[in-house]
Amino acid sequence: MVWPMTGTRVEVVDAAKELDGAVLLRPTSMVAGPGTCVVLRGPNGAGKTTLLRLVGGLTTPSGGTVTLDGARADERDPATRDAVAALLGAPATYRDLTLVDHLTLVDATWGRDPDTCAERVAAGLARFGVDDLADRFTHELSSGQRHLFHLALTWFRPARLLLLDEPEQRLDDDRRALLATRIRERCAEGTTVVMACHDPDVTAAAADEVVEVSGEPG
Repeated sequence: MVWPMTGTRVEVVDAAKELDGAVLLRPTSMVAGPGTCVVLRGPNGAGKTTLLRLVGGLTTPSGGTVTLDGARADERDPATRDAVAALLGAPATYRDLTLVDHLTLVDATWGRDPDTCAERVAAGLARFGVDDLADRFTHELSSGQRHLFHLALTWFRPARLLLLDEPEQRLDDDRRALLATRIRERCAEGTTVVMACHDPDVTAAAADEVVEVSGEPG
């Protein structure tokens, strides 16, 4: 599968988020260019997930700006929706659809050639080693298998920007190494990747840049 060679340029300038008087993210700046992986690192509660949600346009900053290719990040904007594939918590899945059914649905949603759908779906599941589970329902999977499927589902969607919130969780060492390899492959194809990650090995293998997100006043 080939994704667009031009990734999305992410620019975050002094973005901050407060909600009902609580500080979710202190002013933070970062840039992620096409074909690069930026890892967000910091203590729990520092605001890494909030920053990812801001970049995905899922929420708006209380201060500062977040833009994708110069336009304000906003999930209601078709340009944002077209650009972004995000794994921020468990994605919505359907109890009565198998793993193959889920990817087939995504394939049809994006108007791909139905004659070659089966080949793409098989490759999408094999990418994260869940092709042998193709005919299972999601509720029949273990926690680790379900997470690998969520990664496969996220990767399968066409996107110029991947947002990942601690994608290494629930993976053993071999699967974490596989994750890092898959991230570097997407970057080589031009995709921009921004992710929160606590694992130093995954960070070392995948990141072009590390941004420290601090929960302390600057």
